[in-house]
Amino acid sequence: MPRIKKTLNLHLGCLVLLLVLGTNFSYSSVLNENKRDSIGYRIKRLYSTKRFNKKDSLHLDLLIEHAKQYRFINNDSMLQITNRAMKYSESLNYQGGIAQCLESLGNYYSDAGRTEMAVTYYTKGLKKSKDLGLTKTQLGIINGLGQDHAYVGNYAEALELYLEGIDVATKQDDKLMQSILNENIAGLYADQKDFKNALAFYDIVQNVNKAVGDEITTAETQSNMASLYREAKNYELAMFNINKSIAVFERLKIYAWLAYAYEVKGGIYLDQGKFQWALYWYDQSNMLHKEQLDDDREKIQLLNGMAKVYLGLDRDSLSLEYAKDGFKLSRKINSLQGQIECSETLYKLHKKQENTDVALFYLEIFKALSDTLSKDKNKQSLALLETKLQHQQEKQDLIQSNEQALAKQRNYIYFAILTVLILCTILFLIRRSEGIQKKLYNELKQKSKVVSEREFELSEINKTKTKLFSIIGHDLRGPIGALQSILKLFSDGEIDKNEFLSFIPKLRSDVDNISFALNNLLSWGQTQLNGVVTKPKRINLEKVVSGNIQLLSEVASSKSIKIINQLPENILIWADHNQIDIVVRNLLSNAIKFTPENGLITLDTLEEEHHWCFKIRDTGIGMNKEIQKRIFADATNITTYGTNNERGTGLGLSLCKEMITKNKGEIWVESTLRKGSTFYFTVPKAEKRYQRAG
Repeated sequence: MPRIKKTLNLHLGCLVLLLVLGTNFSYSSVLNENKRDSIGYRIKRLYSTKRFNKKDSLHLDLLIEHAKQYRFINNDSMLQITNRAMKYSESLNYQGGIAQCLESLGNYYSDAGRTEMAVTYYTKGLKKSKDLGLTKTQLGIINGLGQDHAYVGNYAEALELYLEGIDVATKQDDKLMQSILNENIAGLYADQKDFKNALAFYDIVQNVNKAVGDEITTAETQSNMASLYREAKNYELAMFNINKSIAVFERLKIYAWLAYAYEVKGGIYLDQGKFQWALYWYDQSNMLHKEQLDDDREKIQLLNGMAKVYLGLDRDSLSLEYAKDGFKLSRKINSLQGQIECSETLYKLHKKQENTDVALFYLEIFKALSDTLSKDKNKQSLALLETKLQHQQEKQDLIQSNEQALAKQRNYIYFAILTVLILCTILFLIRRSEGIQKKLYNELKQKSKVVSEREFELSEINKTKTKLFSIIGHDLRGPIGALQSILKLFSDGEIDKNEFLSFIPKLRSDVDNISFALNNLLSWGQTQLNGVVTKPKRINLEKVVSGNIQLLSEVASSKSIKIINQLPENILIWADHNQIDIVVRNLLSNAIKFTPENGLITLDTLEEEHHWCFKIRDTGIGMNKEIQKRIFADATNITTYGTNNERGTGLGLSLCKEMITKNKGEIWVESTLRKGSTFYFTVPKAEKRYQRAG
């Protein structure tokens, strides 16, 4: 017989053992075994928080969900956790938690065969979930109640509940529950050998499954359809469907459904008299039941199937053992169908062994239960049809009633639409007038903004011009004036040739400084006046650094400063060659300027994911925090002096900052007074750029 789909996500119930080890209860987590996202892990993490309260609703929701996951794995654990959650929920008056606990208790007693207790808890939970609007819990309970009615042969009540659930699921657009409930209706018809109606509902299920788009749900349906085709003696279709479902369950380790699928496959071989193959698949199912599952209702079918296989193989002692276990388990959970099937097998066994009295005992049990079930099924077949027709009639009456109400409402709607159209026309005219005024206002506002921007641009240009003249007057006029004075003294004969020659090193140093400052000044001025365009290309940073070391080596040697270049040979960056050259020259020149004699300057790089980071460290005089904040300011006209009174313009570092920014990098400094400074800047790697271009 097809397996009833118990609840939402039933096919994951078998993997709670993984959850206990830290696996989250969802498709992806079951497959990935992600411990961090497991319900168990989340509960433990919640316990560890300072504000944890056992009666917190978040804790209770997790605890209830945790309890549900033990179904078919360890039902006693499910009961224990559920009772604890119920106690906390009642003390907190958490009605949603109480409703969920009632569903979980109904599941426990249903699986234990205690139908009256199950129905009691389900009924209370259904009322509460409806009052609270908990649709998910409501659908789960409706499905559970339908299952219990089906187990005891009340197919009409089961069908009515399933149809009610389908209406609720349809309103909520819950495709998965639509699939489950329709499939359980198909199971009701299959149980009565009404294969035509069963297949009609399976057609509905397959269409819904396509919308769900979940391969596990589809595989479950294929397992049940395989059982249906087996009952209908269509072994080819039965084998086709069961093999497809087994492939999914094995790959995703869905053990509960895999055990059922193995049992169905064994039954297909059993019906064809292929006992060895049947035994193989029954053994596979039995191993899963022993190692992974706690599902007595499904185990009955397996035990009776194995008893039939061993009977066919003339291994009567084993057949008797499995048949007795199945019969005992059937009585334990009050499974009428299980008692009928196992008693029939026991009758055949004892008859074969000529145990007449015992065989007669089981035959009487078999006939009595079969007659009862046969009568009930005949009644139920008619009841099923009546229930279905009644449900359809109620839906049709409701549709007609709704149509009449809609027709009445339609007239009101037409009148309302006409009124709205008139109001919309008036509103349109008002809005149109407002729109014209708003447009004129925005135009005026935009023009005012343009004027303000132009005023700001003009102000910035004037500031730049003032800075340029200030720097020229402050930092260039002095050295040039000194040069003019010395030349005038020499030309007027006030100093002789030897005295003039003694000034040559000083004059050369002043001219070099003037040249360096003038280059910085021109570069900075161009950037401020938007005259420089950055043209990045692939360049070798080590070559740029080596060129500047060679250029400034004589200045460094004059102060006995040692320069160590630790850059690798092939450092390819994506930047403007001239601008990076200016940055390196300024940083190296500053390092030489502020490092005392016999000092050390080290140049190195750090490789990052997308950038190269260049650093230049000196053993100079360093700087305090205040100066570190100001050195990259926009040409603040700060003149500084090196350890040998070398003069600077205050432009170099602000120019460096602008150049690095234009090349998509950053620049900063780390410095300690009297210990030295380390300047850093980053530039993009060339390799990444070429990969994008390709």
